[in-house]
Parts: sequence; structure tokens; C-alpha cells
Amino acid sequence: MRTLLRAIGLIALVMAVITGVNDVIRSVATSEIVIEPLGSIWYAISPDTLILAQAAIQRNVHPFLWDPVIRWILLQPSWVVFSVLSLFFYLISLHRKRSAVQSAARDYLTNTDGTRQG
Repeated sequence: MRTLLRAIGLIALVMAVITGVNDVIRSVATSEIVIEPLGSIWYAISPDTLILAQAAIQRNVHPFLWDPVIRWILLQPSWVVFSVLSLFFYLISLHRKRSAVQSAARDYLTNTDGTRQG
């Protein structure tokens, strides 16, 4: 599971770099700052899925989730959204150390031959 989460994080990081480099190249070419929001990229690639996602979320989840929350995310620079997603997936994939209570409980429940008592 950790490997899958890290792979998703890596894909998001690659997307952040690609969209960031694209913004930089377009900014240099036009001699003005160009920052492409995530929503416009999604709409340019597949407008039908954007409209379908909006309808599905508004009907099946809650209209409040689409209008202020997801719409705000779609208006943010794409490289920022992908960077945050990458960081999120990397952080949840980290291995956490066991607490002393968890280790003691595991030691108590495990026999010397490695089998569980209960």
C-alpha cells in the first residue's frame, strides 16, 4: 500500500514539474507572467469529464462541495495543486514508528515462536 501511495505521489510530483515548467516557458515566451489554473488545463484536455465530475459531485455528494471547495481548487495554479497532492501522498505513505503501548501489546499477545495467543 505504501508503494502505491508513493507512486501516486511521484506521478503528482512529475505533473507539478511539467505544469510548472510549462508556465515558465510560456511566461518567458510572452514576456509576462502566465499561470495556468488546474481547471483550465482539465477543460482543455477533457471538458466532458469536468462537466461530468461537477454534475456527479453536486447531485451525489453535496452542491456545497463543488461550488466553494472544488471550484476554488480548480482556480489555483496547477503546479501548486499537484505539489500539494504529491506532498500529501508522500506523507501518508511514511512508515510510522510503533508507540510503546503498541509494542508492549504486540509482545504480550505474541508467543516466543511467533504465533499469536488470542
